[in-house]
Amino acid sequence: MKMPTLFVPHGGGPCFFMDPDGGPPDPMWRPMQDYLAGLIASLAERPRAILLISGHWEENLVTVHTGNGQPLLYDYYGFPEHTYRLRWDAPGAPDVALRAKSLVEAAGFAVGQESERGWDHGVFVPMKVAVPDADIPLAQMSLRKDLDPADHIAIGRALAPLRDEGVLIVGSGMSFHNLRARGPQVTAIADEWDRALTDAVTDPDPARRADRVTAWDMLPHAHFSHPREEHLLPLMIALGAGGDSPAAVDYRGEVLGWIVSGYRFG
Repeated sequence: MKMPTLFVPHGGGPCFFMDPDGGPPDPMWRPMQDYLAGLIASLAERPRAILLISGHWEENLVTVHTGNGQPLLYDYYGFPEHTYRLRWDAPGAPDVALRAKSLVEAAGFAVGQESERGWDHGVFVPMKVAVPDADIPLAQMSLRKDLDPADHIAIGRALAPLRDEGVLIVGSGMSFHNLRARGPQVTAIADEWDRALTDAVTDPDPARRADRVTAWDMLPHAHFSHPREEHLLPLMIALGAGGDSPAAVDYRGEVLGWIVSGYRFG
């Protein structure tokens, strides 16, 4: 069974785990949490492993992580003390990481490798919701620091064979990510951006779709929605790995006044 590829919103910091007693999150975050909680059940087949690309890891070269991600990297600030003791103890997937490295190198890209970095919150926060038993092995791959959209789409294309090998490719970011712009005054702007992005991502023509998403910064309110585009680039890899299939909108909701979408390819 060929796996789809996903671009999912990973929330804000440890937003789903703010209650020290394990209670539900702020109601604002609950629809996103429910979406993430249903991801694995929504697949036709349970993946044997996950390859995740997070908006919180950049290197000069695309880099694969061959370790198990422990201890976690709590790369958020100013949250309650208990959120720095969260656990997500899934095994690593070094075989998937090395297979991804080989595929991307075969496409002409230099690829780094490391095993010491912990999984950042773009990994463990959404995955703790999606895979609460931590029983699916996971490998992480970095973005490249230049954030070149066309190259990241090409890197995604190179990874596509993993979909036939039981690997779920997940881009973890946010479709809108302007931390200084919050509240209802932002919603109309975020909505216009989101509709334009969704129209580009769901374009039925594969070449035109890639061109339109590569030129994301020409869409309305692009640089307002992403003053820096690291949280959008995981979408490029998911799109590339999705092949000829246009995206379906998997999630659309509002948090912090932002309209936020998640997409599924294939």
